[in-house]
Amino acid sequence: MTYQIIDGGVTAPQGFKAAGAAAGIKKNGQKDMALLYSLAPCKAAGTFTTNIVKAAPVKWDQELVRQQPCAQAVVCNSGVANACTGQEGMEACQKTAQEAGKLLNIPETSVLVTSTGVIGQQIPMKQIQNGLPLLVKGLGDSREAAAEAAQAILTTDTVKKEAAVRLFLGGKPVSIGGMCKGSGMIHPNMCTMLSFVTTDACISKDLLQKALSQTVADSYNMVSVDGDTSTNDTVLLLANGQAGNPKIDEENQDYQDFLEALRYVNETLAKSIAADGEGCTALLEAKIIGAGQKDQARTLAKSIVSSNLTKAAIYGHDANWGRILCAMGYSGAEFNPEKVDLYIESAAGKLQLLENGTATTYSEEEATKILSEKTITVIADIKTGVETATAWGCDLTHEYININADYRS
Repeated sequence: MTYQIIDGGVTAPQGFKAAGAAAGIKKNGQKDMALLYSLAPCKAAGTFTTNIVKAAPVKWDQELVRQQPCAQAVVCNSGVANACTGQEGMEACQKTAQEAGKLLNIPETSVLVTSTGVIGQQIPMKQIQNGLPLLVKGLGDSREAAAEAAQAILTTDTVKKEAAVRLFLGGKPVSIGGMCKGSGMIHPNMCTMLSFVTTDACISKDLLQKALSQTVADSYNMVSVDGDTSTNDTVLLLANGQAGNPKIDEENQDYQDFLEALRYVNETLAKSIAADGEGCTALLEAKIIGAGQKDQARTLAKSIVSSNLTKAAIYGHDANWGRILCAMGYSGAEFNPEKVDLYIESAAGKLQLLENGTATTYSEEEATKILSEKTITVIADIKTGVETATAWGCDLTHEYININADYRS
């Protein structure tokens, strides 16, 4: 491991500040706006929802990330998604960027805008305009400032989600920090998930985008809570170069080390989303080993964590392995079910349920004990190669229904 895990969030890298504030968007008076700001212009990379229905902020950010040379700030509001809002929604993004740009003395084209919350409602611009000065005034580079921003972006989440690492590139200390939100409307290929990752590494825009896309494939895109792909999914990665390392402009060892550290941050954030799935009581991890192809392994792993019947069995602490094998079978990936070895594992131990597609003489009592822990891992060895993949989800509970039945009330 080339990096060191540290206690931090988006302010861990040099030159980044953050703030959270209550602007009055949420009815409960909680923090509902966050601001992320870099003292220096940043190279920006992004990945966005695959849903055809894209929220206005997604369209705004896609254009800026692809067309503008740099970004320097991100404004996020929670409570209203600004999705399915037509031209008025796009104008709200521009007005937000204009106002933030004036307050920060930076171009509006360097201000990224994100939203999360209820679909179909127009952004309350009065609250946004009231919140922006509070955010600018509250900007700080402390650990507390990062935590306040991470709290302000949450919707139905029960905990804030942050991660940070430090490594050396070209002899210079470099940091990567991140925060995200996501709890429901979560499904592979991004989710109602906003993730903001910062780094003080000096790296080219092309390689920054390549690193992000590579790590997203095995982190956020391997998470499923409820099978719904959101309109607002966004991952933004900002690099301001303040670490002073030799610029990474080729796929050398420094790039590989940066990629490894970025993968850890994004995987940690992705797992925290699955562990905080709406109403969940357990994190479900599915590992496919012995696959012939990487995509085959990913497809099978995602199918397991996306299966409602499997998720319900996990909630009931029931070793109903037939549901797992069934989910693999309808995934679309080819494999021989008569070669599959299947295991369950947790802090309480490890147990083999299937050998070559046939049930073992396992103890139901031991299986229930293993499935009663907070983190459950399902391991399927399909014995066709050496590729592996891991996906994350959670159990399906009565509380999930309650949360989503009352979401707009």
